[in-house]
Amino acid sequence: TTPTATTTPTATTTRSATATASATAAAPASTYVDGTYTADGSYIDGGGDAESVTVTITLADDIVTEVDVTGSATSPQSRQYQQAFIGGIQAEVVGKDIDTLSVSRVAGSSLTSGGFNQALETIKADALS
Repeated sequence: TTPTATTTPTATTTRSATATASATAAAPASTYVDGTYTADGSYIDGGGDAESVTVTITLADDIVTEVDVTGSATSPQSRQYQQAFIGGIQAEVVGKDIDTLSVSRVAGSSLTSGGFNQALETIKADALS
């Protein structure tokens, strides 16, 4: 007779890799504290008169979510320019990082932007975290 050899596997290997990875990128820390801030800014109009605007900005994660500008012009021409500025400022700043803002001319009004930018700098200083 012929001898037969039988082989019976005695060990089985099962590979199971379970990996849990979170690939969430950490959001950069905000520079400014979320909230609503108000400041006044002044400028000299084309007639040499001092004018001012009051600026209110709401911030969330350094992004401007709301802006409100109130003018207090004394001359009719300045009042007209302030109203034009107020009507166009939202499109210029809402949804943008506050550090990228530098308004120069809005709706034909260039001098009012000086008062806005002055108020903006005060707001940034007030909102620092």
